[in-house]
Amino acid sequence: MTGNDMINLIDIYKIYPMGDEDVHALDGINLTIKENEFVAIIGQSGSGKSTCMNIIGFLDTPTSGQYLLNGEDVSYMSDDEQAHLRNNTLGFIFQQYNLIQKLNVYENVELPLIYRGIHEKDRRDMVETALERVGIANKSKNLPNQLSGGQQQRVSIARALVGNPKIILADEPTGALDSKTGSEMLDFLRRLNAEGNTLILITHDMNVAQHAKRLVKLSDGKIIEDKEVIN
Repeated sequence: MTGNDMINLIDIYKIYPMGDEDVHALDGINLTIKENEFVAIIGQSGSGKSTCMNIIGFLDTPTSGQYLLNGEDVSYMSDDEQAHLRNNTLGFIFQQYNLIQKLNVYENVELPLIYRGIHEKDRRDMVETALERVGIANKSKNLPNQLSGGQQQRVSIARALVGNPKIILADEPTGALDSKTGSEMLDFLRRLNAEGNTLILITHDMNVAQHAKRLVKLSDGKIIEDKEVIN
């Protein structure tokens, strides 16, 4: 069951000057995502979906418009304020995993907790819980290059989950996986949503998007479709 409004994008524009012209990567986006929703933002290259994700994830700022997170206007917070909010509210899952190759599985998952200043004993409990949750506790000492693609993505998910974020942003999470492993990963994301996580899935693939409960389609920086998914 979905709850209160968690994300409100209000008349969001992102404009890039390109020579004599302005490119509208986002062109007046209005989007509300409620607590415990599972939303797929879909579009082809250049549609604005990655820019939308970057603004939701505090990786970019809008040219104009308001971004409300739990009712608080975060559009023009300082970089430090946004970094603090990002570290405590958001978890990221990336297509290419973004694991640090010289760190083992445990250390990769632990890293965001170190940035948050969490005590070592508490970190250990949180990391072990996250690794158990994604089913790779037995790989904690392995380096990333000793894992399959699916296992590396599970490490990425454990890292996203370890701080108990309210929102998980998944950017093309199956893009580097074979179809069987990708399907297993999407089933796992559905389970996370059923357990209470708010999930935002960024994809260009309609087959992937159909695993979400709501589909928001972008084209040329505008929302052209917003509907519930029957699955």
